[in-house]
Amino acid sequence: MGAAASRGLRPNGRGTHLATEERFTTSTGGGRLTVEITGKPDGVPVFLLHGTPGSRSGPKPRGSVLYRYGIRLISYDRPGYGGSTPRPGRTVADAAQDIKAIAERLGIYRFSVVGRSGGGPHALACAALLPDSVARTAVLVGFANPDAAGLEWFGGMTESNRRDFTAASADRLRLVERLREQAARTRRDPESLLTQLEADMTWPDRHVVQDLAIRRLLAQAYREALRDGPQGWIDDVLALRRDWGFSLSAISGPVRLWHGEQDNFAPVSHTMWLARQIQTAEVDVQPGAAHFGAVQILPEMLEWLSSW
Repeated sequence: MGAAASRGLRPNGRGTHLATEERFTTSTGGGRLTVEITGKPDGVPVFLLHGTPGSRSGPKPRGSVLYRYGIRLISYDRPGYGGSTPRPGRTVADAAQDIKAIAERLGIYRFSVVGRSGGGPHALACAALLPDSVARTAVLVGFANPDAAGLEWFGGMTESNRRDFTAASADRLRLVERLREQAARTRRDPESLLTQLEADMTWPDRHVVQDLAIRRLLAQAYREALRDGPQGWIDDVLALRRDWGFSLSAISGPVRLWHGEQDNFAPVSHTMWLARQIQTAEVDVQPGAAHFGAVQILPEMLEWLSSW
């Protein structure tokens, strides 16, 4: 078997020596998904699942760097974000079928998955529901199940996140109105969401977002995510706070969980709880890091994800 076939690609004879970028849309569940691919066209396929809010254009290594790593990085807008059609009522588990549809479109039969923040549970859905396809899974600063036994779900969380996640269960109209107003401000001024988040950040996160390149990428990702309104953001928050639609005990493949110890957006206790539920999980809690440290750790995690 050739190298491409053994690393998750159906051989097509179209090898290349240049890093490329590709965008396309595909259909699933009666809607449209917008996809972005960067890196080595015949490299090891890795899906990157963005945060909440977020989009396919979120921070990632440059295409030339991904090429050197031998990685084909695939990102997409979850329904309601960016160029993807809203799908009200979607669950976390639905991400597995979206990724399966994209993989089939690309002729990929085996791949790894990494999710950041709100993308973390969606990555775990792929690990649980696509065991024959997912080689390795990583979750960076992820959230725990909403009904996590023994976990104080809101403990150590910023007031803004507490408010939104509580409203998802108790006052949906309030959630919709608040996120609609924030999305409108973000479309006018992409920096406004970062400025709002900075008020709640611990020092390690402020240090990360002061990097002008990272700040620009985050602002661009937020603007793209919310360009047509807040529906993706709303549906993400609702999905994270209802039954995810799969069991963590179904995960049997290798999993790495990374968290910054000083994270107050998705507290580290969430990752520690996930680690107790997933038998194959390895945990790395990094002192002196917080939520946006996930941007900096991504290259190292991609190297692990592509080493199968």
